[in-house]
Amino acid sequence: MWAPTEPGRLVGPGHPVGDFLEAHLWEVVAESEGVLRVRAHLPEQVKNPRGQLFGGFTPTYVDFVALHAQRAGRRHEPRTGWLATVNMRVDYFAPVVSEHFFLANRVVQQRGAMTWIETQFEDPEGTLLVHAFTTLRSVD
Repeated sequence: MWAPTEPGRLVGPGHPVGDFLEAHLWEVVAESEGVLRVRAHLPEQVKNPRGQLFGGFTPTYVDFVALHAQRAGRRHEPRTGWLATVNMRVDYFAPVVSEHFFLANRVVQQRGAMTWIETQFEDPEGTLLVHAFTTLRSVD
């Protein structure tokens, strides 16, 4: 079972994907209804031989944080149902190499069971490194 989430963190330890990404160490920098900004980091296990975020793990970050962004501003409320990722597009502009970087998320549209979320990876200077667009569907 997942450990409780400490104030200022996105998740507690115990989630298999979250533990792999070391997401329990991420800091929630800003959160409001439909907006979530997280300071994440680059653990060794997700780096390629050049010390960059391996491109295949980028969607793992996107998927993990989009699920939380869908409930941004309401994450303290009890969760009902589950979310399924039905589509994801990832555009790479520059490699993620900084020890810490930001994941900026916003809900673009929510209609019925569907939610569309934009995620941007930014380095500490604010340079756009990755842009992603995720479609989630609420399921029972």
